[in-house]
Formats: sequence, C-alpha cells, structure tokens
Amino acid sequence: MAGDLDEFDRKIVTMLRADGRMTVTDLADRIGLSKTPTQMRLKRLMDGGVIRGFRAIVDPARLGLDHVAFAEVKLSDTREKALGEFNAAVLRVPEIEECHMIASSFDYLLKVRTANIRDYRRVLGERISSLPHVASTSTYVAMETVRESA
Repeated sequence: MAGDLDEFDRKIVTMLRADGRMTVTDLADRIGLSKTPTQMRLKRLMDGGVIRGFRAIVDPARLGLDHVAFAEVKLSDTREKALGEFNAAVLRVPEIEECHMIASSFDYLLKVRTANIRDYRRVLGERISSLPHVASTSTYVAMETVRESA
C-alpha cells in the first residue's frame, strides 16, 4: 500500500504519529481536508494496515522498568520449523520488548526490559535460555538511552 499513499495520507500518518489522540476534526484542519474525507482516508489507512493501532506511550522508569539489555541469541537449529517455534515462544515473554532476526554470526537480537540486573538475570536464565532451540546468548547492558522510538 506504500505506493498508494498520497500527500494527504502521509500527512495523516505524520500527524497521528506525533499525537495519536488528535480528533478527526483537528486532523482534518491540519491536513487541509474536510472531516468526512479525512475519516475515509483514516479508515482506509487502518484497514490497509498502514496504521496498526493506537497506544499509550509510557515512561518505563516511572514503572520501575528502567533496566534495558540486548541479548544476542544463537539457535541450534535454523530450519523454518525451529524458527517458527522460537518466534512463537518469544511472544509469550513479556519482558522481551523487541525481537529481530539478524543476518550475522548470531540469529536474533532481543531487547529486554526489566527492573534491574537481578531481574534480567532471572529472565535470561529461566525464560530466554529455555526458549526453543537456544544454543547460546550474549548480553549487552544499556547504560543510557539516548533515543528510543515509541
């Protein structure tokens, strides 16, 4: 659908990325269309999967979750079935915020958020290392977050 997006569609996406709580009336005013065409475009963007949803952006530190670690994961088996089993299991670990398959000397990079290093050690030992086909892991602890996308 990316090729089907025009200037108004891109403005809608840009505006909502900055403020997902913006009313349709405000959105229409800012992009220069009336309310009805803006609503129709918004619905099309949502139905087409360009806009996948809306959510609250929280401050993890205020929730006591300011420890971030990145874990490299090497699998013992990288056939499609094994990858699918690993992927499905990752989705069941709430501390894993992001999971990326990587073209490198390891297979996956996980972003893991916990309260502290002790909690991370527990998650690594009990949950991540127990995921299907995990052969080894390496951890990198973030000391400071300079920029983070919502």
